[in-house]
Order: sequence, then C-alpha cells, then structure tokens
Amino acid sequence: MMDHADDLASVHAATERLLRAVGALDNAAVTQSSRLPGWTRGHVLTHLSRNADALVNVFEGRPMYVSAEARDADIETGAPRPLDVQLADLRESAERLRGAAADVTDWSRVVELRNGVTDRAERVPFRRWIEVELHHVDLGIGYELEDLPADFTEREIDFLTARFSGHPDVPATTLAAVDGRTWTTGGGADGDPVAVEGTAAGLLGWLAGRRDGAALAVKGGDLPSLPPL
Repeated sequence: MMDHADDLASVHAATERLLRAVGALDNAAVTQSSRLPGWTRGHVLTHLSRNADALVNVFEGRPMYVSAEARDADIETGAPRPLDVQLADLRESAERLRGAAADVTDWSRVVELRNGVTDRAERVPFRRWIEVELHHVDLGIGYELEDLPADFTEREIDFLTARFSGHPDVPATTLAAVDGRTWTTGGGADGDPVAVEGTAAGLLGWLAGRRDGAALAVKGGDLPSLPPL
C-alpha cells in the first residue's frame, strides 16, 4: 500500500544522506565523471535539483518541464557550478518540494509527469525517492546499491518489474532473490521463459540499467535485454 507520508519522510532521510556525502567532496570532484555516460557529478547534482523543482510544478498543476530542450539546457548550465552552490541548490530545491507536498490536499488525483506519463499524486514521493537514491549511487562516491534501504530495493524491483510486464521486447522472466523473494516480468516477446537469480541489489542493478547482470545466474536462455528507462 502506498503511503505518501512515509515516502516523504524517506525522501527527506535520503536527501540528508546525499547532502552529507556530497558535502565531503571538493570542487574538483564535482567536475569529475559520474557513472552515467556523458555526465559529470555536477550534471547529476543539477538534475536532482531541477527534478525537485519539476515535481513542485507537478504538485501545483503545471507542466513538469517547459520542454525536453529546456530541461537538458538547465542541466548543462548548472553542471559546472562549484560545490557550495550545488549544495545550496540541492537543499533549497528539496525544501521547496517539501513545501509543495505539504500543500497537497488530494493525494488520489491523477497528475501528469514527463513525456505524457500519468500517475496518482500519492506515488510522486516514491518517484522522487527513486531519483535521490539511484543518483546517489550514480555519483560513484562510495554509496552502492547494496547500501540502499532494503524496503526501497524491494519496492523499486516491484516498480520496475511492473514497468516491463508485457513489454513486447521482453520475454517472460522470473526473478528470484537469494532471500526467497520472487517477481515476474516481461511476457510480451516470443521465447521460452527465463529465470534470473541473484542478490536483490544485483537484480535491481540490472533492472535499473546500473549493472550488466553478469553476476546473475540465468536459466532457460540468455539474460533478457531490457529497454531503456
């Protein structure tokens, strides 16, 4: 069951972890490459700040971004900023989002996100939690998929397996974590069912495009190629 209040608290805790970790960097580290192709750490940090502002827009009934081009331009412009400016922007944009969330009166209403995607307002806090946690990992500063909160990892696997369920390019796939949890996804492509087993972090890394899946055990065929998120 979705609990937007709990998710907002988790977003705040994740943001504080991120701010502490980024605060230990220096200006040179911000300009270095992140784990996302073509993006420095400054790109990742700026994206997180602008994503917070974009979700304020969602809560207040405006388009998430003016345009894809404007979104990309904002990230490029903000990426070279020094550490203290990045930190201030992260903190202040997170506070703007908390304020906008506090003003929401109907969490059941449908809101429009990027690229025409719609969802209930109550699910937006979890979407922000995803952004903060995975992009913290993307910074490559010592926070790994194995460090993510266990409840977050399980819910993000739920989210991604649902996203790929029935996808025309993904064969029927069963995922099994070593702790006994299982999921199913795909089913839209021809071919025999595939069974994939590994740690929860390893499964999440593959589903989220953060790992190539080489550490996963695969039976019944090859590891499916997943479409981009």
